[in-house]
Amino acid sequence: MSWIILLLVLIIASVRTMNSKKPMSVSVIIPAYNEEKTVANVVSVVKSLNYIDEIIVVNDGSVDGTEQKALEAGATVLNHTKNRGKGAAIKTGFKNSKGEIVLFLDADLHKLVPKQVDEMIKPILNGESDVVKTKFKREAGRVTELTAKPLLNFFFPEIKFEQPLSGQFAAKRSFLKNIELEDDYGVDVGIVLDADVMGARVKEVDIGNISHTMSSLYELNIVATEVVRTIVDRANIYGRITMIDSLGRSIRMGVLGLSLTTLGFFFLFFIRIRPSYLALYLGFAIIIIGIIMAAYYIVKILRASIKTILRPDSKSRNLRSFLYMHSPLIVSALIMFAVLFTMLGSVHVDEGKISIEPAARNVIFWKQPVENQTIDIRGPYTVDSAIENESSIIRMPEDAMKTLELNYGDNIIIDDESYALRPPIDGEDSIMRIPYDARNYLGLNVRDVISDSELRNIFKNTYAEKNISLSTSNVTVTEGTIIKNTANDAKIINLYLNNKKIGSTTGILKDGKYRIYVDGYLYKIITVNKDSNQNTFLVTAGDDVIKIEVAGDVKSSNEFPTSDEGILFYFNL
Repeated sequence: MSWIILLLVLIIASVRTMNSKKPMSVSVIIPAYNEEKTVANVVSVVKSLNYIDEIIVVNDGSVDGTEQKALEAGATVLNHTKNRGKGAAIKTGFKNSKGEIVLFLDADLHKLVPKQVDEMIKPILNGESDVVKTKFKREAGRVTELTAKPLLNFFFPEIKFEQPLSGQFAAKRSFLKNIELEDDYGVDVGIVLDADVMGARVKEVDIGNISHTMSSLYELNIVATEVVRTIVDRANIYGRITMIDSLGRSIRMGVLGLSLTTLGFFFLFFIRIRPSYLALYLGFAIIIIGIIMAAYYIVKILRASIKTILRPDSKSRNLRSFLYMHSPLIVSALIMFAVLFTMLGSVHVDEGKISIEPAARNVIFWKQPVENQTIDIRGPYTVDSAIENESSIIRMPEDAMKTLELNYGDNIIIDDESYALRPPIDGEDSIMRIPYDARNYLGLNVRDVISDSELRNIFKNTYAEKNISLSTSNVTVTEGTIIKNTANDAKIINLYLNNKKIGSTTGILKDGKYRIYVDGYLYKIITVNKDSNQNTFLVTAGDDVIKIEVAGDVKSSNEFPTSDEGILFYFNL
């Protein structure tokens, strides 16, 4: 008797466990473009089903009342500032939804009823399918019958759906997040093809009568083009197309040769390998191999193509076909020459700095001292917000500091606020963390990307106080400096303590008055005049005498501040 009671208890417990299992959450995404007449009804129909967790209308750049109608009907609305296409709207909705099941509905449906929506979702809720697509009673679609089905029969004969482009479908999030959604009308057939290849369970359900707004021939042409592109792309990705003709092979190998040549140029100009000569030799080797390969196959292509062009029939058509067929090779050659001429034409040498700046202005090469002939490639840098409780600290990569000619521990003044310069945190070697007020003043936003050559423009005319490296610990010297964006004629300034040289600095020195502080107090204001013979200035503190000597000429991108702009030197003795 006891074992019977135990069996009943186990059965009741298992039933309760099954009944208590939480159903899968459901999100409905409705892409809409100028659908103010129908979108509210579609939202209302979906809203009548009590198991729907969220309804998102993606207003894809509509210029009518679509957004307001959707909001009034009770949907969450996400807006695109311009029309980006059905697939892009679906991707936006999917990214911002949370449901384990996602249903995609068109916004222009006229006769949608709750039962039809229910039939799209229930097969997944009941565990019968991973993807549900629909078919419904209508006149045969022109794009479907004349474009999609013939291509699918040729490339994917195993797919036998009656309406592969129905437009209304549901799927598990776990499946959708593992595929690439198209940005246009190819999104529907793309999902079907991905599901087939990935082995997902796809079910086509008949939802009865439904009607769309009729599309014009122009609109159908766009749809057909995007559907064809998607099917052909998937056929290529999934190995359903094989280019086996000899001319096609020669074109591919010619493109490979030109690409190798371009890669060789990149090795010469951009790649850093130790030992340094390895990149030089490897770059030249790749260039030679690429040129030989490209020349061999280009000759083969020309010989085959000349025969085609010289045929007496349909010369204009043959020339047009020639250009279409050979466009990858032509474009690759143009890219190679553009890269080469851009690199060679953008080389600048200035005071030991070798700069190659293509249009993007992202790459700067700085030649290191003679004892270390490596090449330092700087930038670009990504702007981010400051770390919590660091409202007066700017964290900046070392390369950016070198470009600004500053050091960690220096202070930079932005909008009358002082910010200490600190190293980036671990793992953020290309991140600049700048507090909000400083970013706002400099006109920067989070996620902005700054090339190294643009960095000085961003901080142009910004005042900073930097510590000068000295050969003695008996004195510390802080200099004022103003960041400029270009190098100009400047002066070397040597510092002596009791007639012994302790350090030097450089900067643009204009005619004018300059302030010198000692131990927190204004010591004197000196006057600099290029017509004057005076090139030394003395600072006396107790038994110590500091000599400031204006020495030789040099180029610099930093300027010493005059008395109304900041301090020249701040001595702590």
